[in-house]
Amino acid sequence: MTTIGTVLVTAATGKTGRRVARRLAAAGADVRAGSRGGDVRFDWEDESTWEPALRGADAAYVNYFPDLASPAAPPALRTFGRLAAGTGVGRLVLLSGRGEPEAVVAEGALRESAVDLTVVRAAFFAQNFSEGLLHEGVLAGEFAFPAGATAEPFVDADDLAEVVVAALTEPGHGGAVHELTGPRPVTFAEAAREIGRATGREVRYVPVEAGEYARMLEGYGLPAPEARWLADLFAGLLDGHNASVTDDVERILGRAPRDFTEWAKETAASGTWDA
Repeated sequence: MTTIGTVLVTAATGKTGRRVARRLAAAGADVRAGSRGGDVRFDWEDESTWEPALRGADAAYVNYFPDLASPAAPPALRTFGRLAAGTGVGRLVLLSGRGEPEAVVAEGALRESAVDLTVVRAAFFAQNFSEGLLHEGVLAGEFAFPAGATAEPFVDADDLAEVVVAALTEPGHGGAVHELTGPRPVTFAEAAREIGRATGREVRYVPVEAGEYARMLEGYGLPAPEARWLADLFAGLLDGHNASVTDDVERILGRAPRDFTEWAKETAASGTWDA
């Protein structure tokens, strides 16, 4: 492992950020955990927080919020990259979405900085069922999503965090694009059954169209334009074009990615889905 000094982790309290920060700290890095309410203030909606957070860092994990496919992402990442280069940051690792054409545009905007960049494109996270937008539905025994019968090779966020740390601390990742998936495609109905078996109770998946899902999101308080954008994004990602698997996790980490069944059993044992 190469010693790289100080690493800024953006969105450090989020699903991937806290995992990356924890592993970097365990590896001996000086972690600068950036968040809206933490000691190191970093807010993607407040550009004035970016340069102070970057100043003095040797590398950064870049996790743009709300999503790299957002129209606001390219100009934000272009500015962020310029600031990173200006403050002497030598390495960037960007979390991106697999099979998202809009995200590729944002990747290119950050690449303009000429800072050594690694892009990590991830499949849908398994943890979305335990920490994310589908958690409450799993607890209730039924969740709806605009995925139809499409299979998705769900990736474990812990596997992704290990790959990110490798890209931040080891040579040979500069300029690379890593596509991370789990070992096999799983439909959302199969995922519900796997979680049900792991928890010992029934969990059902209800496929819905994007428009219906947008209305559901509005019911949770999301503004209509944002709800429609998210629903269309999910429906587009889960139309089958991302159903294939890659070997990038195994190639980088030297082991197979964690299977969804194993992940569901371990997550159930942790009590996350206890009623």
